[in-house]
Formats: sequence, structure tokens, C-alpha cells
Amino acid sequence: MITTTVTTDQSKTPVAAGRVLILLDGSRLSLAALEAAAEIAAARQAEVVGIFVEESNLLRAAGFGFAREVGGSSGLARPLEAATLEARLQALANQVRHRLQQTMAPRGLTQTLKLCRGRVAEEVLNLMRPEDLVVLGRVGWSGIPGTRMGSTARVLLRQAPGDVLLWTECRPRHQNRVVVLLNHGQGANHRAVRVGAELARRSNQPLSVLIRTPPGDDQAVVADILTYLQREGMVARVKQIPVASAGAAVRALQAEGATQLVVSRTSNLLADQGMETLLSALNLPMTVTP
Repeated sequence: MITTTVTTDQSKTPVAAGRVLILLDGSRLSLAALEAAAEIAAARQAEVVGIFVEESNLLRAAGFGFAREVGGSSGLARPLEAATLEARLQALANQVRHRLQQTMAPRGLTQTLKLCRGRVAEEVLNLMRPEDLVVLGRVGWSGIPGTRMGSTARVLLRQAPGDVLLWTECRPRHQNRVVVLLNHGQGANHRAVRVGAELARRSNQPLSVLIRTPPGDDQAVVADILTYLQREGMVARVKQIPVASAGAAVRALQAEGATQLVVSRTSNLLADQGMETLLSALNLPMTVTP
């Protein structure tokens, strides 16, 4: 393992970004993600767009007489009626609108709520631009190894034109670092490094860049990253780690004391079961860049 540290001035102003989009469904985790989105938008002075989607498949199912819903606490099945569902969604949309305004107004942020009807991932993709960041709770994850990621998060991670932040509430740790994880050959992927640097500045945490490289690889990738960080005025630690399994990468992240992770979508760690292993083993916010 090769480690290099560069220490320079961190006062450089972050690059202007696009809008911050926040996917809201009224759940506890989505409201926690809303607070995180507000902090990001305040730091960037960015416009905030809340997105509330009425699932077309659910509404369609309510039109069938045999449709049933099961109570989350009672476990009892009852008819799923279209009129009742419509009223419930309208009430939830009003709650979400109020919470969005309540969260953004004290920060002086411009915010709007987009009410959509369709499939959640498709509606978000239709609204998103390449310079935007979309924030959502890590829906579908229980923290138990072997569980599967929700379909909406999966589609957005793989298809979103901009950055995607999967938010989760993690426990405080003794070590706190923002970690950027790159493949060998992704040394020029400065977008992921730039996002990591912004996170480190905003959270007042140190930054590490881990580069997965084959044995005997030269220092060209490390030098490229160090040059970029120096130009950005950033304190960082750059390490080369062996290309190995997703489990080995998880251990490297844990050893680094990662509390936030940034990874490029092109990383082979996000392919196949690698992503599932990574996310089930780590309970921390993860930003995926294009």
C-alpha cells in the first residue's frame, strides 16, 4: 500500500453546482434525507426541488376489487379502495409540502415541490439535469447482509445524469473521514474527487482518496490526483490499495474510518454483487457520480 499526503489551504470556494433534488415520501428516512439536502443546498446556495410521486402501479392496483393492503402494525388485510388511496396521497403530499417549506425557509432557500404521477425512478430522471444532485433515503435496506436494494435507488444509481446521494443515518465514530474510492484508470475522474472535497469542507472532516490498482502499478494516477487536489487547495490522503474483492474494499474503507463515501458509477465495485456486499456491510451515506 502506498500512501501520500498533500496539505494545502482549504479555503477555496466550491464550484457552483446545479439544483438539489430531494425525493420525498413522508417516511422517517426521507425526512432525514431532507435535512441533509437542506444543508447541502445552503452550502451551495442552490435551488431545492422536492419530488413527490404518486405510484401509478399502486393507483392502478386500487382499481381492482380484489386488491388488499396489509396494516404495518396490525397485520390485518383490508380492501385497497381507489378513493381512499387518492385521499391518503393528497394528505401526504400536503404534509410533505409543509415539511419542505418548514425546512428550507429558515435557510432562505428557493424551493418548489413537484407532484408527479407515474413510476418514481422515471419521474426523477425526467426532472434531473447533469449538474443536479438528487438525494433520497436508502430505501429498501435493513442493514442486514444479503438484503436487496430498492428498485428506485438501483435505477437512479445506474442511470441518473447527475450525482446521487443515498442517505442513511449512521452512528458516530471515533474516526470520521470522507473517502473517495476510485478504480485504477479512473485517476482523471475529478468529478468524484471534487464531490469528496466539497463534502470534506462542508463537514469539516479529513479526505482520503483510495485508488484500487494492480500490483506494481506506477505513481501516475496518484500524481494526477495530488496535482488536482493541490490546485483545489485541499488537504487529503491518497492511498493505493490492491484490486481485490468487494469485501477487501469494505475492510479498507472501515480501516480508513469512512463516515461518507463517494464512488464513481463506472467503478467495478458497483457491478453485480459487489455493490450489494458493499452497501450491506457499510451503514454510511454514499454519493455516486456519473
